[in-house]
Amino acid sequence: MTTIDQSTTFPAALLDPSPVRGRVPRVLRSGLVPRGFARCGLLSWRRAAGVLQIAHPFDEETISDSVVVDGLVSLVETGVLSGQEDFESAAVGIIRTSAATSADAWSAFYDNSIRELRCGASAFAPVHRRARSLATGSSILEVGSCFGFFALACAMDGYDVSACDISPGAVSLLACASRRLGVPVDVVVGDATALPYDDDSVDTVSLIHLLEHLDAHGVEAALSEALRVARRRVVVAVPFEEEPSPHFGHRLRLTEKELHSLANSVAHSGAEVFVDHGGWLVLTPSDPPVR
Repeated sequence: MTTIDQSTTFPAALLDPSPVRGRVPRVLRSGLVPRGFARCGLLSWRRAAGVLQIAHPFDEETISDSVVVDGLVSLVETGVLSGQEDFESAAVGIIRTSAATSADAWSAFYDNSIRELRCGASAFAPVHRRARSLATGSSILEVGSCFGFFALACAMDGYDVSACDISPGAVSLLACASRRLGVPVDVVVGDATALPYDDDSVDTVSLIHLLEHLDAHGVEAALSEALRVARRRVVVAVPFEEEPSPHFGHRLRLTEKELHSLANSVAHSGAEVFVDHGGWLVLTPSDPPVR
């Protein structure tokens, strides 16, 4: 399984709940491959008047994070689709056309994605499972939450959960999902490099597949901010890639060696680096409170 297969959460930048206008590619739902379209994995496509058109078979029963990403990655790997903006536009188009209304589509997308992650059917499930096993204390802050699947799962497990993301669209979708599911998550717009939280205000801070979206300066700032806010632990997960995936908005290639270097670049009282479906860095803040 490739590293890209594990990166089944879209970058935070893709989410704006307002309709996408004037963007290509154009997306339609069809149970069969439409005339003139070529099959490519889960999807089919054609170009008409220079515009990429994508057809998908997903409905409210089948739409999920994993099938959308798997389908679009197939188009990327065959050279049909390129670039973060078109990847994200296509992803949103597929989700929104999976049901009669946008609200029904996003609800189904959330419900199916959470179910796949919690039962282990999603390729990203081992990452979430490991992250939850590393959480300590009763409160968790997910930084760079995007859709917020991890935040919602932690709230379902009884944690006091906060989440922040730089994308207002992502925050809006997560807040709506939290209300609809009756699962409390305190979600705000926030930059990982300047977190809107007080010092020592949360037991565990998680940064799951976030650092690869930042530049080198941003990575160090994000780690320092997480250590400032965390009382007990900072949990970092990154994908291992041969090259940063541009369609996911990745900017840095991080390796086990780089994780050790990052641990040496910030102040803490303990660090652990290990490999499990990508790389992990677990940091203990300096001067933790007496337990």
